[in-house]
Amino acid sequence: MAALRLTSPAFAHDEVLPLRHTADGEDVSPPLAWTGVPEGTKELVLVCDDPDADAGVFTHWVVYGLAPEVNGLPEALPDDAIIDEPVSLVQGLNEFDEVGYRGPEPDEERGRHRLFFRLFALDEELDLPAGVTRAELRRAAKDHIIGSAELVSMT
Repeated sequence: MAALRLTSPAFAHDEVLPLRHTADGEDVSPPLAWTGVPEGTKELVLVCDDPDADAGVFTHWVVYGLAPEVNGLPEALPDDAIIDEPVSLVQGLNEFDEVGYRGPEPDEERGRHRLFFRLFALDEELDLPAGVTRAELRRAAKDHIIGSAELVSMT
């Protein structure tokens, strides 16, 4: 089986994140797609963060509860904690203490930042409540990761 691979039809790896997906634009989540989910995967989780933020790693999006059969996320998911359509998932808290995606705020004075979208395949369903933080998700998932992929954009 091929290795887990994460892509987006909106931008390529190491390209600038389209304005539409930033706080200066429409601030909607980008579409994502993946292939190569490892055999034995019980759940997929996604974390989007900026490791270059002045205050440390800044979380923009936390998604979990994705079935292994899911092969992507559509653009502009609602900011609901639990989503059933068009794909079933649960969303956690971003750094703004809000559920759902919140895009970066590009600022020429602070320079370029990297935005990491990381997808993890887990060998166990986590059964976490809605609204967990990135740190809580990482603690729950750390011993269950059987595959991972990342997609990096620039702001």
